[in-house]
Amino acid sequence: MTDEGLRQEPSQPLGGGGAVAEGPPAESAFGLPIAVGVEDAMRIAQRRDRLLAALTLTAGVGLILAMPFALKAGAEFFLPLTIALVISVALVPVLEWLERRHVPSPLAAILCILVFLIAANIAIAAILVPATDFFRLLPTRLDRIQSNLAPLLDLYSSLEKYVNKTLRQVASTPIKQPATAGVAAPGSILELAATSAPAVIVQFLFGVLIVFFFLSGWTRMRRQTITGRTSFDGAMATARVIQDIVDDVSAYLGTITVINILLGIVTGTALWFIGMPYPAMWGGIVALLNYIPYFGPVIGAFLLALGGLMTFSDIWMALLPPALMYGLHLVEANAITPFVVGHRLTISPLLILISLSFWGWVWGTSGALLAVPLLIILQTVIKAAGKPDIAGFLFEHGTLVQPKAGRNRRRGDPPEAQRETGG
Repeated sequence: MTDEGLRQEPSQPLGGGGAVAEGPPAESAFGLPIAVGVEDAMRIAQRRDRLLAALTLTAGVGLILAMPFALKAGAEFFLPLTIALVISVALVPVLEWLERRHVPSPLAAILCILVFLIAANIAIAAILVPATDFFRLLPTRLDRIQSNLAPLLDLYSSLEKYVNKTLRQVASTPIKQPATAGVAAPGSILELAATSAPAVIVQFLFGVLIVFFFLSGWTRMRRQTITGRTSFDGAMATARVIQDIVDDVSAYLGTITVINILLGIVTGTALWFIGMPYPAMWGGIVALLNYIPYFGPVIGAFLLALGGLMTFSDIWMALLPPALMYGLHLVEANAITPFVVGHRLTISPLLILISLSFWGWVWGTSGALLAVPLLIILQTVIKAAGKPDIAGFLFEHGTLVQPKAGRNRRRGDPPEAQRETGG
């Protein structure tokens, strides 16, 4: 055979028929066709993903169900820690303002704590001291409260006889004047802590130390958190989340504090005009309770109604203070606060109610005061990390596996699709 024949031989078709003969399908190392091995691998991977998703879902549900009980049982630790962290985040803008003026971080943290303690001390002196003196008179004013409530009780008696009989028995019960011991009201935070249980003193000092160390190490901690990311995008996202949390929480607390103080001043002035005693105390109570959405103003109106019944001899005059207070609150809540706060800090009322009920059940009044700031922090983190798609996690991405017979009940599916899905 010549060299030319050798060069042309590989280009000739095998088998002499003009078509390339197909050999057996390629096999894997286990003797199975490669296509079958790929399908098995995909099926195994899908089952593994479903198992991991189910385990994650179970662990998440368990954690969510156990967390409230853990927080409630460990309230002596978690409550002062949470209060201190929220206060620290709210004071970060003041800290950064001082640091921009070349004040050292430890000294700036001490100044922030002093400013907050002075403001809290003034609030306690304006609210707690006169409130103790005023409500100490409650046993001596029960006869006036009963005489003021008599017309309302008579009106109610025409609607319900049984309730009328019960309330008349209560109203006709002779009043025994209890012997009241002269207890001096605490005039400051230190005096209040000194008259409280030792646990309260420890929690107070623990919270102050948390605020100090958080603020003094804030700049360094933020820098380390951002620079510790492995990518530029991760560092920028972390910096943005931290800044959003600080901006939103401080803006909300700062704005609401100014609005509540103005509401308290206006309410106290209006009560002073109608002759209500201790108008500054009532203004402070209204301002403090206005931090609790929805329920706080209702409690404030109830307390003002009780104070009015203790002060005035006419039922309609006694109900004027809560009416004035709630009217001013409606103007503030529906006109002033939405205009000042704007759309940036708009929160769903449903989420506020859920947060109030949750934190109020866990930590009582303190939890209700913390409900909205904690909701803002949680919303900011979720907004940056992405909202969890619970419906898709359960039903769309294969977390729960349905029987094959129930997968295809749609009209118009071709027979091939029905055979593939078991239909």
